[in-house]
Amino acid sequence: MKNQLVLKELSTAEVKERLDAERDRYQKMLLNHAISPIDNPNTIKESRKTIARCLTELRAREIAEQNK
Repeated sequence: MKNQLVLKELSTAEVKERLDAERDRYQKMLLNHAISPIDNPNTIKESRKTIARCLTELRAREIAEQNK
């Protein structure tokens, strides 16, 4: 819930930047995990959830703009 509140306070450009950064981080984690197991594999799951939260927030803003 804390992540959602933070995302709502950011501008659309900042949310897109965070999304791009999180996608890069996720890809690097997957590659590193394939080569050698990472210490905490739950970080992969959390990264996926963060990406989904960013996409959800962007979509909600897009719908809000269409309804205006």
